Amino acid sequence: MTTPATLINNPQTSTKKRRKWQSYALFFILPAFILYTLFVIVPTVGSIYYSFTSWDGISPDIRFIGLANFVEIWNSPRVHNALKNTMIMTISLVLLENVVAILLALLVDKVRWLSKLFRSIFYFPTLLSGIVMGFVWAMLLNYNFGVINQMLNKIGLGALAVDWLGDPRYAMLAIVLSTVWKGAGYYMIIYLAGLQGIPQELNEAASIDGANGWQQFRHITFPLLAGSVTVCMVLAMIGALKIFDQIAVMTDGGPGFETETLTYLIYKVGFGELRQGFGTALAIVLFLIIMIITVIQVKFLQKREVEL
Repeated sequence: MTTPATLINNPQTSTKKRRKWQSYALFFILPAFILYTLFVIVPTVGSIYYSFTSWDGISPDIRFIGLANFVEIWNSPRVHNALKNTMIMTISLVLLENVVAILLALLVDKVRWLSKLFRSIFYFPTLLSGIVMGFVWAMLLNYNFGVINQMLNKIGLGALAVDWLGDPRYAMLAIVLSTVWKGAGYYMIIYLAGLQGIPQELNEAASIDGANGWQQFRHITFPLLAGSVTVCMVLAMIGALKIFDQIAVMTDGGPGFETETLTYLIYKVGFGELRQGFGTALAIVLFLIIMIITVIQVKFLQKREVEL
């Protein structure tokens, strides 16, 4: 069957026909390109410009201040604290989400009865929006009427009931664990697809040779999941660096600034303090951080895939 691609690439096709098909291709691409330009390229260029201004986001008066915003970012203790919180939350989420996802995938892969039901149960939290999930966990963790503290009181462990979202020692932990509950099911599906692509003959041969379950996982299953690990680690890292919804609903960056991350700080200074110029500069810094970490992570994980 003759297709536009074959006509264009065929050396016997006349120049006139080739240009005709190319013009048709440009015609179909043009709407998407216009939308991409309006909603991605133009805002990106505008953000770079606003990062060098003291614009408040409302006033038509836009004053160019050069690198002042970036100098303030470099010297700001609040930004340093937000960066520290972001790194702690990112490392915790990347590790926990992937460990839990692998365990869930192994469990579902081994289950023979009601396996589809378990997949649905584990995947269901992923369907909830971050806002809904935040409200649910905020109610569960409420100090006065939350289900968790009520249960601890009922079983005689009232001494363990704490203000999960109001105590600086537990607020970060509460956000991390609730986010793992929401996100692990998504990565479980990716790992499950990887597990089902591993030939069962390898594990059967290892079992005959006397390898136990842990040895089979360590030397066969996990190395062959390297591609899935790369995808899930990168996605989890990007998601953790951009986390916003849960913090906005559950703690509002508090108590104090204990759970304020870079993403939430951008929102607070840009819309709460009407410092769009500074917030935009901070967003550019966050973009560079995500890009650098992603490139390093992908190169390291892909190198590991080759070595395996």
